[in-house]
Amino acid sequence: MSGHWFLVLALVAVAAVLVLRKLRPAWYWLTFGVVFAMVRVTFRYASVMDACGLTVPPSRMRLALARMTNRPAPESRPPRILRMRATRTGLVLRLKLRPGQDAFDFVASTDRLRHSFSMQGIVSREIKSGVIELRMTGYDVLERVQMPVKIEREGLRIPVALREDGEVHYRDYQEVPHALNLGATKSGKSVYQRQLVKELAPLDVALVGIDCKQGVELAPLARRFTALADNPDDAADLLEALVAQMADAYQVIRREQRISADTPDAEITADIWGLPEHLRPVPIVLVVDEVAELALFSNTVEKKRRERIITALVRLVQLGRAAGIYVEICGQRFGAELGDGITMLRAQLTGRVSHRVNDEASAKMAFGDISPDAVLATTQIPTERPGMAVAGDSTGGWIRIRTPFTSMRQAVNVCNAQAHRTPAIAGLAPFRPVLPALAPVENPAPPTRPATA
Repeated sequence: MSGHWFLVLALVAVAAVLVLRKLRPAWYWLTFGVVFAMVRVTFRYASVMDACGLTVPPSRMRLALARMTNRPAPESRPPRILRMRATRTGLVLRLKLRPGQDAFDFVASTDRLRHSFSMQGIVSREIKSGVIELRMTGYDVLERVQMPVKIEREGLRIPVALREDGEVHYRDYQEVPHALNLGATKSGKSVYQRQLVKELAPLDVALVGIDCKQGVELAPLARRFTALADNPDDAADLLEALVAQMADAYQVIRREQRISADTPDAEITADIWGLPEHLRPVPIVLVVDEVAELALFSNTVEKKRRERIITALVRLVQLGRAAGIYVEICGQRFGAELGDGITMLRAQLTGRVSHRVNDEASAKMAFGDISPDAVLATTQIPTERPGMAVAGDSTGGWIRIRTPFTSMRQAVNVCNAQAHRTPAIAGLAPFRPVLPALAPVENPAPPTRPATA
């Protein structure tokens, strides 16, 4: 009788584990999955590396010693495991390469390693010469995006999404000053933009917005914006005002350089971040929504306005970094069909994020000059996963990310709470949003529906 009850309890336990794996994959990984995965990797490691061609044949010395001692020929050797570490989403395996091995071989074999170790995904990267790191994910972390509780924030480095390897994807404006954000309708592009504004709101920066959809995306967040334009005519004037603001910042830098023989090297600067804090101009983040609306024209007057807009944008992305002006351009398409200057503008946008697009040509607009693999990954983003995107930069590196859903109400609440941080800039005063007094609003429960744009 006791054996019967033991069998029943065992079946119930197995069923509970399977249900936990299906409904709460993160909990399953932290309780059972991480142990199973570490055992699986440990026991399969040598055979998997050999099957994937990631071993090296024995050296001549080892072969000679085997012949001299009349022993069997030694087997091929896999890379040596330096460290295996469990994380909240997977495993991190650090390997020491054998002589003659190449880090690219491991990048090309990640898909085979993923199947062999029964993991959700594997990303390989080189730590230093002769050492690589395999970041394995035990479950699909992008299915239900849950950002870590502890997130590092420093300077203008803000968290915007979760990467497929379980790490946080950051947007660092000082490292990557200008970026392009592409995506079709309902791909999650607007949620990504909303997340950027929400994370920037608590920082000491000036937010400047251009939203030619009559301001429907950025106007609700206007209490945290120093300047806002909702039509192409105002956008042209606002961009030229930003160019003038940039010139003023350079005058401050030039005046404070004081280059002489007795000036210490540490006091000589070529950007605003080397200036004394009391003289440093406030950094500005320009968010452009639906950039195509700024480039289209149908008559001579609109063509002249377009030339003003594109010229000012190109100047800002070419020269704005040192003056503390950072540009975030969003749109559904951003190709040469938008006219002269667009290709030059795109070449200055180091950061690239592409959500789901409707055709391969749109993906090539983002990653065609960076990585063919990123183009392929962009075209494979499923429709039922809004907010999922491919993020890359001019170095050729790329990774899949997904933005946590941020409702308009959540973003509005943050912007209203941080409205006192909105700096006043004299050159942008004509474009300051005029808003009524703020009424108290109760915070609703966090939404549960998926991200949309």
